[in-house]
Amino acid sequence: MRTLLDLESWPRKEHFHFFRKFSEPFFGATVAIDCTTAYEKSKAGNIPFFIYYLHQTLIAVNDVEPFRYRIDDDKVVIHDRIDASATIARENATFGFSLIKFYEDIALFSKEAKVEIHRVQNTPGLMTRDFPNDNLIHFSSIPWLEFTSLSHARSFDFPDSCPKISFGKMTVDAAGRRSMPMSVHVHHALMDGYHLSVFVQRFQDLMG
Repeated sequence: MRTLLDLESWPRKEHFHFFRKFSEPFFGATVAIDCTTAYEKSKAGNIPFFIYYLHQTLIAVNDVEPFRYRIDDDKVVIHDRIDASATIARENATFGFSLIKFYEDIALFSKEAKVEIHRVQNTPGLMTRDFPNDNLIHFSSIPWLEFTSLSHARSFDFPDSCPKISFGKMTVDAAGRRSMPMSVHVHHALMDGYHLSVFVQRFQDLMG
């Protein structure tokens, strides 16, 4: 389900019309996330860590309303639920795009995510399915790289307002604390740095 945002009463109406005309309207930041508690919880619950932090990401995305906004021509729609199109790695060093639906119950989410991950890992090619709706985040993990910034390949001719969230290599310090970089890129016509910071704080709270 989706509803239209009332642009006339939206305090960001002028910001929307200004930034949506940019050839590159996305901005982003890379932050370090403490994932010590989350890693321990995922292991205790027998949930793969990738699935665990994807679930926490989707909780935060769905909690912070501007992350559910999408641009439809000159309108803004609000989706009631956001899912994930995550890149899934294969043994041959390629990857495919998945569609992992969000469920609040983490056990159900983990079960359904494993099915979709298995499907993509055993299906050749990049586009292994259709993506008819834009109630998505574009999600990726680069667990081999401890990055401090990240850019994305984009076609400026393709209408896209989905947030792009990526994670890097998890590291452990001398005290045993675990952390990993998280890169978040969002459409500036839909939100500002304040909303990005609210999302990051919500996600860190969920990760413990």
